[in-house]
Amino acid sequence: MRGLHRLEGHEETRAALARAADAGALPGSLLVHGPAGVGKQRLALWLAQRLVCLNPGADPCDACRPCVMALRLEHPDIHWFFPLPRPKRGGGPEKLAEALEDARMAELEERRNAPLRPAAVGEAAGYFVAHMAVLRRLAAARPAMGQRKIFILGDAEALVPQEASQEAANALLKLLEEPPADTTIILTATDPDALLPTLRSRVLPVRLRPLPEARVAELLVRSAGAEPAAAGAAARLGGGTIGQALAFLPQGDEPGPLEALRLQARELLEAALDPDGSLRLSVAHAQAPAGARGAFRDMLGFLSLWIRDLAATAAGAEEQVMNVDAAPWLEATARRMPAVVGGVPAALEAVEKVADLTRVNINPQLALAWLLREVRSALAPVP
Repeated sequence: MRGLHRLEGHEETRAALARAADAGALPGSLLVHGPAGVGKQRLALWLAQRLVCLNPGADPCDACRPCVMALRLEHPDIHWFFPLPRPKRGGGPEKLAEALEDARMAELEERRNAPLRPAAVGEAAGYFVAHMAVLRRLAAARPAMGQRKIFILGDAEALVPQEASQEAANALLKLLEEPPADTTIILTATDPDALLPTLRSRVLPVRLRPLPEARVAELLVRSAGAEPAAAGAAARLGGGTIGQALAFLPQGDEPGPLEALRLQARELLEAALDPDGSLRLSVAHAQAPAGARGAFRDMLGFLSLWIRDLAATAAGAEEQVMNVDAAPWLEATARRMPAVVGGVPAALEAVEKVADLTRVNINPQLALAWLLREVRSALAPVP
């Protein structure tokens, strides 16, 4: 059957939500937050399915007609929204709303056909006022099939940093202030602090924690056809999150999107530590243009990870290393750079400074040239 994959883990959270729903104590608005790829939107869809299920127990029954429709992403009272690129089709607000709905339906069809998806990397997408106009219109209508409507807004951080999103957030705020009695709204976010405080104050937070790495690795073998060794490495690098782990697995003959960024970040650190300054400039010049700043920010996160791993190796704390496949290189580099541990705070501070700048329009090449020089100065100071 096309549709959603089985929800993995989070049993305690699911049980608490089920008890609240049975007692009629489930708030009208929730915020599910946790690490990227941990299953926030899948949990939201699980809760939506349970709310429409005709025979709910600890979990939805998966057999009644509403359950089957929910699993197929076809239930008329479950509305799943997510950030989208601005449509190329022009026109006024009504035309934009129509284009966004067409794009949302097309994306839902893709997710229906390929439900187990790697975490997105560097996608330029957002919420628009037209999104909220559609949502508010649907919220004002009566349920089409059952007694309750459920709205899921994935990656709600996009209500803030993207174009026109401030107005979109304000439009959503009006709905959260006075949601219809038959409506449940579920936001999901990796960074809840990125949401407007007025939004956070109107939702009940539900935190999801990473899964055991062994459980993620087993799922990658069972459902993604990964080799056990590759699955174990991906689960470790993914920090116990399924979506992140999937993005480390090879995709055909190419590395997964996160694996490609991880390897690119290692090249950055190698260039920073090389005594030849021209190499740093060459690597910085090869950086992608500003339109890919989401991927650039993710790559900076991996650069921080490589720096921490180098420090852990130099300090004899190899059990803390995440990039275990690079242990020989880390050990050799730590031996020839005895001052690396003391310079780590300054190096990480420089990476964080550039990462903060990615929230606005910057020139990645210039920012990276400065960053590699700062990392070099921190980790390999000239006597």
